[in-house]
Amino acid sequence: MTQQAEKTPAGSRTVTEQDLLKFQKGYAEIKKRIHGVIVGQDDAIDMTLCSMLAGGHCLIQGVPGLAKTLMMHSIAQVLDMSFNRIQFTPDLMPSDITGTDIIQEDQETRQRRYEFMKGPLFANVVLADEINRTPPKTQAALLQAMQERQVTVSGRTYELPEPFFVLATQNPIEQEGTYPLPEAALDRFMFMVYIGYPKPEEEYRIVKHTTSAKPKALEPVLGTEDILLFQDLVRAAPVSDSVIKYSVDLARTSRPSDPLACDSVKKYLKWGASPRASQFMTLGAKARALIKGRVTASFEDVREVSAMVFRHRIVPNFNAEADGVAVEAIVQQIQQHAPVPK
Repeated sequence: MTQQAEKTPAGSRTVTEQDLLKFQKGYAEIKKRIHGVIVGQDDAIDMTLCSMLAGGHCLIQGVPGLAKTLMMHSIAQVLDMSFNRIQFTPDLMPSDITGTDIIQEDQETRQRRYEFMKGPLFANVVLADEINRTPPKTQAALLQAMQERQVTVSGRTYELPEPFFVLATQNPIEQEGTYPLPEAALDRFMFMVYIGYPKPEEEYRIVKHTTSAKPKALEPVLGTEDILLFQDLVRAAPVSDSVIKYSVDLARTSRPSDPLACDSVKKYLKWGASPRASQFMTLGAKARALIKGRVTASFEDVREVSAMVFRHRIVPNFNAEADGVAVEAIVQQIQQHAPVPK
């Protein structure tokens, strides 16, 4: 599904053919290097990188053993960015991730003073492993960093490095002793990406690859300046008014009280997606279009990223649970019902 409509620049910069070629070449090289370590999972890699290029954070969900951590670490390596992994546990405190003030003694004057020691959040890529296993207080400290790109300790604010991405993982099983993220916290993530089991031939290659010689270290392809440039290109890419309207209509269709809501939404949803969903669908569509070699996002781009935007933003009600209706089924109803602008 494609469309040709009036195009409205999203920024002062114009995306040139040279910019587009650099974007495509860089992205292709990133994928090639990552596939030297990760077998398959094309959709998960594409959507994770898509959210990063759009300047958003990503929540990855999958059962243990599907290489979620390895995938995130590999992405950080090929992008030559600083990387920290935080294993979230029930006893993790906010200061364990943000940093804390410690007393240091000056070697010359012998006077004592407080000095801020940075925590693992001070990195370009932060892997928050099993984010739902830490208490709300620590989750809130992470969410401030995600939204504001800064942390506050002892009344002082410290800026985080740019670019800054949080890639969080969740385990859909073993929910005992977990602290599910509230809806307001989930809304901070641009995408929720599902990682499923590999295909038979992919699993064969995984076992063969991981039980032989030790894999070589990944060589970096792009640096932080390149990623910042690509983020600017995503923002500057033109987008038609009709594509923006489609994103808005999709978000409105997910709200039970909205006139655009379909019957399944009214029956099975308690709350729909906020305007942030419309923003993320538009940004994600622009990033996906550039990845695919197009300057302008289409309706199909919006549709392809909409599931990742919706699945952690819509809140099912008791009827959905009683009837066994999954979130993915409701998302499909929203996609089918939302009117495509002419």
